[in-house]
Amino acid sequence: MARRQERTGRRPPPLPVRDGLNPSRVRLPLDGPWTTVAEHLRERFAVDRERLDGKIAAGEVLLADGRPVTETLPFQPDEFVYLYRDPAPEPPVPFDVDVLHRDDGLLVVDKPHFLSTTPRGLHVTESVVVRLRRRYGLPELSPLHRLDRLTAGVLVLSLAPAQRGLYQTMFARREVTKSYLAVAPHRPDLDLPAVVRSRIVKERGTPVAREVPGEVNAVTRIERLAVRGDRALYRLRPETGRTHQLRVHLSRLGIPIEDDPFYPVLRDVDRQDWSAPLQLLAEEVAFVDPVSGLPRRFRTRRRLAGWPDEVPGV
Repeated sequence: MARRQERTGRRPPPLPVRDGLNPSRVRLPLDGPWTTVAEHLRERFAVDRERLDGKIAAGEVLLADGRPVTETLPFQPDEFVYLYRDPAPEPPVPFDVDVLHRDDGLLVVDKPHFLSTTPRGLHVTESVVVRLRRRYGLPELSPLHRLDRLTAGVLVLSLAPAQRGLYQTMFARREVTKSYLAVAPHRPDLDLPAVVRSRIVKERGTPVAREVPGEVNAVTRIERLAVRGDRALYRLRPETGRTHQLRVHLSRLGIPIEDDPFYPVLRDVDRQDWSAPLQLLAEEVAFVDPVSGLPRRFRTRRRLAGWPDEVPGV
């Protein structure tokens, strides 16, 4: 049972969050020529061998059951090892995370464009989670949903591990109402409001998602709020949460979101170019709080650069 819990991620890691970062988990191979765990790790992390040796000596490399990796610990096939990785230097994202609400259980923020929600890939320290953990000394802070790095707006995070499961279940059951604003081309021939339904898939290792035949797994309600020349402001209400769903659906309608470097054509954009943010904003998140039973409604204070006026009908 312990191994099953570890494989499904139910067992907490044996190392705490440090400096805003979770320990990394490394899975050992099923077999190999190594006699000790340390021997395998030195081969695997040859570039950082000196730092690895220091972590082993300091007792900062542990198996999932909490046993420290020592020089003599025999190789453990298919076991998990936890250790702190040293993130590479990252260029700072020059935009702040604004707090909209905080109570004992929730922290709700207004995420800027270009800042990742969680640490992953090239964006580790420059993420909402790590920034806020460090700013407020909140090692248990965890997002209840995610926004793309290029999307700004309302993001809800959990402060209390004991209550987190209730909120996660609420999101998983789609008991949360979300709305987004987007600036995109105006097509007078497009009959709106409308509901777009399709099947969206995103293969691991590929940057873009795509629509394929099959059972519907992505549903978006789209309405046009205002028109200005050949551009329009749209409100999007996703009923599902597939990766890049809103961007894919608007692109399919022939109204791709302004300054989207992924759709309809993938473009190479400098990651430090902050001049053209994606014109997509998480406008509002609303739900009945599973802890208090009270209705909650959080709205962004941000404006899209492409549509700085008041939003009609708010």
